Amino acid sequence: MNLEQSIVFSGTIFAQLVDDELVLLDMESEKYFGLNEVGTSIWQAMQENKKLQDVYEVLLEEYDVTPEVLKEELMSFVASMSDAGLITLED
Repeated sequence: MNLEQSIVFSGTIFAQLVDDELVLLDMESEKYFGLNEVGTSIWQAMQENKKLQDVYEVLLEEYDVTPEVLKEELMSFVASMSDAGLITLED
């Protein structure tokens, strides 16, 4: 996984914003996923910017965090979303 990859969302996801948190439902597996405020921000940045590098740059401007920590956290989030089948990555 690297920042040059693009994000492809599963076509079976329903997302609903509840207060400041996002609830995702994978219609295929019927599993729910709750994202906290930061996870919601990452998900929304991914929706608006299909390339991980662009998502990274948007989040770097939004949060007061070192580039290294942000990259680690972003990659961890992307890996968990990929493992859950909510997204795939393309070169």
